[in-house]
Amino acid sequence: MTAGPPVSARELTLLAGGGVELVGRVANSSNATFLVEVSDGGDAAYAIYKPEAGERPLADFAPGLYRRERAAYLLSETLQWGIVPPTVIRGDAPLGIGSLQWFIEADAGEHYFTLYAHAPETRAALVRIAVFDCLANNTDRKSGHVLRGPDGHIWGIDNGLCFAAASKLRTVIWDFAGDPIPDALLADIAPLAEAVPPGLAELLDDGEAAALARRARRLLRDGVLPEDATGMRYPWPLV
Repeated sequence: MTAGPPVSARELTLLAGGGVELVGRVANSSNATFLVEVSDGGDAAYAIYKPEAGERPLADFAPGLYRRERAAYLLSETLQWGIVPPTVIRGDAPLGIGSLQWFIEADAGEHYFTLYAHAPETRAALVRIAVFDCLANNTDRKSGHVLRGPDGHIWGIDNGLCFAAASKLRTVIWDFAGDPIPDALLADIAPLAEAVPPGLAELLDDGEAAALARRARRLLRDGVLPEDATGMRYPWPLV
């Protein structure tokens, strides 16, 4: 099992029960996304708030992308891969129901392309994100959605366009296509092939939950990361 960094009780306590105050809107986001401060007594931290009210209508995803943000976190926690920052759903946030995700301080000049090219020590973490995106059927893995935290840990953020039942994988992480999936990761995936945990499944519809289990079975059967035969399965913009 490949363990990620431990999630502290402080992080979950602040996100789930702290007061939420708007700080500002995140620029250049396709949906309304806000930096907020969450506080509980004398403790405070930043989080990213994505309210349902700020979502643009999409033809291929129903409203409620915040649920998919939470589902991605639960998938990451189920696998114990530590990819998605702690994420909760809050109905009492300033602009209505949405997701709150722990804010990761990172150098904006670092992203998937720079890490792959110049930080070989991150290779195992990048492979793990590639496998995670295949499982989650991520439709929007841009390079800028891969962050390196102050402690060097690699995170995958912006996971709202995941878990569609139909194959929609679009990602910049094709450098490992055709490579064998490490045995430790396959062992972590195996339980999902049998059953999707209830807390995760309840955030998806029945078809999406069943498709997640099918994707797990396919990865176990093939044992390699998929290839893009079309050369077009990229999000836009790339970063």
